[in-house]
Amino acid sequence: MSASEMNAEWLEIQAAQRNPARFRPLYERYYEPIFRFLYRRTTDEELSADLCSQVFLKVMQRLNTYEYRGVPFSSWLFRIASNEIAQHFRSQKKNRSVSLDDIQLGEMAEEMEFEDNYWQVEDMLKVLDELKPDQLALIELRFFEQRAFKEIAEILNITESNAKVKTYRILERLKKKLLQKRA
Repeated sequence: MSASEMNAEWLEIQAAQRNPARFRPLYERYYEPIFRFLYRRTTDEELSADLCSQVFLKVMQRLNTYEYRGVPFSSWLFRIASNEIAQHFRSQKKNRSVSLDDIQLGEMAEEMEFEDNYWQVEDMLKVLDELKPDQLALIELRFFEQRAFKEIAEILNITESNAKVKTYRILERLKKKLLQKRA
């Protein structure tokens, strides 16, 4: 998102802060991406719709506290969605699920500098399943949601450099585990 687009969006947000009826364009723009974000973690359409409703309710309740920090408004929305999904899984004592496709796994393998066909989907899924929830969140945001490190940092409330370092450390651990499986 360019600086001029973020500026225009900030004006929309300020208008919505003054008059909640002006929130509709923001809702319409972000409902589908937030829903997809939640659906990837639940693989349950009805649950995702419920959680999405809760996210936007919280957004409306907290809109007056939102402050522009040089990153897209969507970062704030995704942070609320991330917290909502984590809260859901904690309260339900269920494990989260992630829907993946070969393209996303291929991008991860490329980032780990694996040659084509050196890794197998099943092995990649097994090592991903061993990650802690906060580690999996980083990988999901970076590779499955295609988020920039600056946006990941905003969503997870960490610094951009911390997001980069943690991501590459996780990738190194995943690579070591995959190599051990191949040995």
